Amino acid sequence: MYILAPSLLAADFKILGQQIEETERMGAEYLHIDVMDGTFVPSISFGMPVIQSIRDISGQFFDVHLMITDPIRYIKEFAECGADGITFHLEAAKDPDAVISLIHELGLKAGMSIRPGTPLEAVYPYLDRVEMVLIMSVEPGFGGQTFMPEAYGRISRLRRQIDGNGYRVRIEVDGGIGKKNVREVIAAGADICVAGSAVFKKRSISENISYFMKAFEEQEKKLESSFQTIY
Repeated sequence: MYILAPSLLAADFKILGQQIEETERMGAEYLHIDVMDGTFVPSISFGMPVIQSIRDISGQFFDVHLMITDPIRYIKEFAECGADGITFHLEAAKDPDAVISLIHELGLKAGMSIRPGTPLEAVYPYLDRVEMVLIMSVEPGFGGQTFMPEAYGRISRLRRQIDGNGYRVRIEVDGGIGKKNVREVIAAGADICVAGSAVFKKRSISENISYFMKAFEEQEKKLESSFQTIY
């Protein structure tokens, strides 16, 4: 039910292929790939050549997060280089509906993200069209930031909005997720956890991912137990 999406922003690019293979072997279904243009956010990261170069070594879902201005300009190129899903920022798109339509026309999953300061209600009109909403729990643009506690309430409110209206939309959360808070994040209603430093830093990747998988399993058992109690 729950999915871990290791963020390549925190990976060691000297041994990138090896690290990607280890995340897949340990059960991480997604790879989160942050694309930053230095305009929408201050930082600049990698782009299409990197994605294309690693596509052949991984069967994981390439979860491409575009933190770029006017994202519709590059949707086709990211699709061609290997993206499986493209998430764009509502704040960066002149015509969000057109971006969603193009992503779907290219056969990819569409995701929409918002900054921590953007009202959550801004995504509600699009919940019948996207497959995922990405809640940023830090300001986008830099790795290694501290999780913003107010994100818990935003996750829970979005979960209620999705479930209450019968939408089939996953909630992804990105920023400052690690061992100290992953259980709270998924308990609030997240389906997909993006983790960079918590996967690629400190202990081994295998140990780090095992911790996430254990937390996911525990929450799934709690939900199963609650369901059985109700019925």
